[in-house]
Amino acid sequence: MKAERNLWQDSAKESFEADVFTGETSVDLCILGGGFTGCSAALTAASDGASVILLEAEKIGHGGSGRNVGLVNAGLWLPPSAVCEALGEAQGQRLNAALAAAPGAVFGLIERYDISCEPVRAGTLHCAHSANGFKDLQRRFDQQQALGAPVTLLDAAAARTRTGSDKVHGALHDARAGTIQPLAYARGLARAAVHNGARLYENSPVTGVQRAGAKWRISTPQGTVIADKILIATNAYHKPVTGADVPETTPVHYFQLATAPLGHNIATQVLPGGEGCWDTGTIMTSFRKDEAGRVILGGMGNPDALGLHEDWARRALARLFPQVGEMPFEHFWSGRIAMTSDHIPKVMRLDADQSGYAVFGYSGRGIGPGTVIGAAAARALLRRDEAHLPLDAVDGYHEAFTGAKGQFYELAARLVHAGGARLG
Repeated sequence: MKAERNLWQDSAKESFEADVFTGETSVDLCILGGGFTGCSAALTAASDGASVILLEAEKIGHGGSGRNVGLVNAGLWLPPSAVCEALGEAQGQRLNAALAAAPGAVFGLIERYDISCEPVRAGTLHCAHSANGFKDLQRRFDQQQALGAPVTLLDAAAARTRTGSDKVHGALHDARAGTIQPLAYARGLARAAVHNGARLYENSPVTGVQRAGAKWRISTPQGTVIADKILIATNAYHKPVTGADVPETTPVHYFQLATAPLGHNIATQVLPGGEGCWDTGTIMTSFRKDEAGRVILGGMGNPDALGLHEDWARRALARLFPQVGEMPFEHFWSGRIAMTSDHIPKVMRLDADQSGYAVFGYSGRGIGPGTVIGAAAARALLRRDEAHLPLDAVDGYHEAFTGAKGQFYELAARLVHAGGARLG
C-alpha cells in the first residue's frame, strides 16, 4: 500500500465546498484554519451575531480533523489530577469540568444541525495493554468516580466480552464518550457555520498578518481581510505566515488502516457494543469500527516507515481479533499531532489588548477540546472577556527540543512495531 487512501474522505456523507477568497472586506472576526476549532469558533461567532470569515489553506478538514481516529473523549489524555497538578487546582478543575462536558457539546451540535457523521454514543473503552496498564486504569477510575463521572472499571473477563478480544487485561468504560466520522463532523460544522451567516473560504492560504492600527490586516494571494479580532486555529498544520508565528510543538505522526467491511457474523463479534478503544501504552494503539463494519486500527508512526507499521498492524489485528482472519486493509491514512510537553492545549494571546489568540497543542485529543475551546475562544475575543475560556490564556509559549522529541516518539514507535503486536 503506497499511496494514502483516507477512509473518511471516501465515506463522508457530509459534503462541503467553498470558493477561494478574493477582494477586500472587513469583519468582526477572522479565523485561520478550517478544522474542529476553527469551524466551531465560526459557528459560535456567527450564531452570536458577529461577522465572520474563515480562511482555510486547503479544504475544510484537511488537517488533523480529517485524519482523526474519531473518538469523542471526555477530557484529555491526562487523568484529572495531573491536569490540576499542571495548572493549579482551580484552573485544573475548570478545564476538567469543561472537557468532561465536551462530548455532550459535540453530540448536541450533531443533533441540532443534523450532521450526518455516524455518531455512536456508546462510550469508549480505555484498554489495559498489560497488568501495569490495568493499575493505571484503576487510578483513573478512582479519580473519575470521585468527580461523579459515569465510568465503569471492567476486569479482564468483562473487557474481553465488550471488545471481542482476549488480549486486553481490563478496561475503563466512559459512558459520556463515543465515536464519529470526524471529517463529516468538521464539514457539518462548516455547513452550520455558513447557515448561520459565517463566510468560509477554501484554498485561501494566509500569506501575511499585521496590525493596522487597532485592527488586523490578513492577506491572501487574492485578497485582504480587515478584522477586529483574529483566531489562529491551524494546530499541527500551521504553515509559516509573516506576522503570525505559532510556537513549535512536538510533531507526532499517527497512522490508521481500515479493513474491508466485515460480514455480519464476524462484525457482531468485534466491539459488539460499538465502543471506540485505545490502549494504555505510551506508544498508543487505537481500534474501533465504522458504520459499515470496517475495523480501523491506528498507531503512532511516520508513514515514511509504512512497510514496518503496516506489517505490525497485520500482526496486531490478527492477535487482537483472530476471528477477522486475513481481511485485507483497504484504506491507509495518516496525520500529525501537535504534542505539548504537559499534554495540555494552549490559548496564546497574540497581542496585549486581547484581540487575537492562537489555539494549539491538543496532543491527540482534538474533537471535544477543539469544539469547546474554539467556541470559547470566539466568545472571549468578541466579548473581550477571558472568563469564557476553560483555561487561562498565556502571553507566550516555548518548548525546547521539539524535533528531538518527535524523533524519540518515532524511534519508540518503530521499536515497538518491529518487536511485536502488543496487547496481551
